[in-house]
Amino acid sequence: MNVVIVGCGYVGLELAEQLAERGHDVAGVRRSDAGLEAIEAVDERVDAVGADATDPESLAALPDADAVVFAASSGGRGAEAARSVYVDGLTNVIEEYGTREAAPDRLVYTSSTGVYGDHDGGWVDEETAIDPTTEKTRVLAEAERVALETADEFGIDGTVARFAGLYGPGRYRLDRYLNGPVTAGFLNMVHRDDAAGAVRYLLEADAARGEPVVVVDDEPVDKHAFADWLADECGVARPEKRSKAERIADGDLSAAAERRIRTSKRCANDRLRALGYEFSYPTFREGYHDAIQAFNAANE
Repeated sequence: MNVVIVGCGYVGLELAEQLAERGHDVAGVRRSDAGLEAIEAVDERVDAVGADATDPESLAALPDADAVVFAASSGGRGAEAARSVYVDGLTNVIEEYGTREAAPDRLVYTSSTGVYGDHDGGWVDEETAIDPTTEKTRVLAEAERVALETADEFGIDGTVARFAGLYGPGRYRLDRYLNGPVTAGFLNMVHRDDAAGAVRYLLEADAARGEPVVVVDDEPVDKHAFADWLADECGVARPEKRSKAERIADGDLSAAAERRIRTSKRCANDRLRALGYEFSYPTFREGYHDAIQAFNAANE
């Protein structure tokens, strides 16, 4: 299978490596020289292609593909930057490929469980209606529509992979939870390797065409319980904790940040499990093992 990964960053680089190891032909797409160097460092079997999803003229450089994964990031900027990348950029990529003689058979767009909005700690899955509550998550929801509906207009089957909070190498954020204070809520997480692994699996298994799939591990966890577990494993004092009301009362949050704190849900992975995916890191316990070992070794 020929796979092109547009926005080959944190998850995309791991996906490229997993696909290459299984004998697939892979090209990673980035717009910066540093990004291209990162792709080249993954595996000699992965091609690095310079192009920018927000620049339609540059997309002629994209190689033909059986499947395209759109995993581009807006770099943590605001809603307008997000729209430029996720909606306009995704549309550009679909139109570029959709007008070719040999169009891809599949598209996977990596979205976020943030599109569900607030469910007061209740469970959500693929059957739950999305209810984005911030400008950025409304952009993500619009991009999901593009991935499914616009792609279909060009004869490309779209899949939306809704990632929970990503963690893994370089993103364990131990200090945030060990130093505190930790605000109440639930953590819905997925290790980088499983985020990439789930996308790889959906492609290889020819699964979830035309539908969303929640990509999250087996165990959403209370933030206070997670912080205490992590502190115990690292051999340090448990951190200070506070309620959502206490954090909001500080008065230093933006409106968007306050909405994020008020938002509470638990994401279920029953659909992904039913499709046959097996997690490398089923819960945070396995996923944080290496980070805890490294922390303890550094503090002996």
